[in-house]
Amino acid sequence: MKKIVACAFGILLTVAGVVWTLQGLGYLKGSSMTGSSFWALVGPVVAALGVALLYVTFRGQPKR
Repeated sequence: MKKIVACAFGILLTVAGVVWTLQGLGYLKGSSMTGSSFWALVGPVVAALGVALLYVTFRGQPKR
């Protein structure tokens, strides 16, 4: 159960980061975030955290 929650949260962070980046760069219109350089910088950081969480979740147990 813990692994499923971590996986879902990692995917959510990654998708949100990509969307924020695209909005910050002006590729996705219709939001107050569109064209804001703040979101163009925060988005990749959040996406990287999501990918890191997915990596840690699925890297497996160390062999003994």
